[in-house]
Amino acid sequence: MSFKKMSAWLLVAMLAAGAFGCKKKEEAKEGQPATAGDTIKIGFLGALTGDVAMFGKPTLDGMRMAADEINAAGGVLGKKIEIVEADNRGDKQEGASVTQKFISRDKVTAIVGDPTTGITKVAAPIAQKAGVVLLSAGATGPGVVETGDFIFRDTLLDSIAIPACIGYFARDLKFKRVAVVTSDNNDYSVGLSQTFRDAAAKVPEITIVADEKVKDGDKDFSAQITNIKDKKPDVIMFSGYYTEGALIMKEARKQGLKAPMFGGDGLFSPKFIELGGTAVEGSMSALGFSTEQATPETAKFIEGFQAKHNGAVPGLFAAQGYDAVMLLADSMKRANSVDPKLFKDALAKTRNFGGVSGTISMQANREPIKSPLSLLVIKDGKFILKAKVPVKME
Repeated sequence: MSFKKMSAWLLVAMLAAGAFGCKKKEEAKEGQPATAGDTIKIGFLGALTGDVAMFGKPTLDGMRMAADEINAAGGVLGKKIEIVEADNRGDKQEGASVTQKFISRDKVTAIVGDPTTGITKVAAPIAQKAGVVLLSAGATGPGVVETGDFIFRDTLLDSIAIPACIGYFARDLKFKRVAVVTSDNNDYSVGLSQTFRDAAAKVPEITIVADEKVKDGDKDFSAQITNIKDKKPDVIMFSGYYTEGALIMKEARKQGLKAPMFGGDGLFSPKFIELGGTAVEGSMSALGFSTEQATPETAKFIEGFQAKHNGAVPGLFAAQGYDAVMLLADSMKRANSVDPKLFKDALAKTRNFGGVSGTISMQANREPIKSPLSLLVIKDGKFILKAKVPVKME
């Protein structure tokens, strides 16, 4: 073989080997999380259409705002945050499918959502098995973080909010007789009602005089209100969502029952007021966020949100979506890593994080403690602050 032929043969062999090596590298890269490149992918798990889109849409707005601010400041460890969006339509099966897609196809590092307890409980085992951090910015019911060490949330827990509210009811509002209404096909509602019953049992001044069941999707609540009316409650504690809540209050007013309604963040929606009209005047919602009496962090967030959304005032879910992304970024920086197996431990050690929805600390079980609790009341067709109740950060 001549020298020229040998040189040509060697060149071809080297090029072929190089191409094969590049292909192998590309294949390996395709199987890695998105954080191996220049972006950190965080999935949004929530509804953009359907009955609970009023929770999902603002959560996504808050997440986008946080990502924009972080990226404008240089990102996290030199990487930009990308929010991966999908619409689970408030459906549990679709929530599971979206979660799997985020992990298998989009290669997300973390997932924020779902704002509802039921879908979060469906998504949590999928994320836990895959080793992807899931941080719910809305699920308040029990049975969420128990799934495993990759599962978190940043919302005020019912187990903390309800006892604080009951104490305020008995002490300040002089409420004594409570009618409990539960939507028994709604995980959030079932858990919240039980939390209320457990807390009420410890306060001698409070008596549960009625305990009625309804279902999400029901339209006629005349039988339940008839039963409740005879018990003469001071307040109706409804643990479900705003649609049924508004219809219950319309029926209550129709039958002459004057007691106001109290609930969790499931009632906190403009739709509650729109659907209920004057019937929901005086109704109360317990939240971990209020635009009134804002801290400097919250005031800055409100100003920035309004600038992005034509003056619209942010609510609880926008604030918690924002805080969720900020918490993830903060934990990655403290861990000096975008690997979920590492930054989850930093997230679990979060203490006194100055979020826009309150001061947040993670307990040993990865459950947040937040302070203060905001009790909002509907007055003249708007939610306004009735009281800020401090929560012990221990």
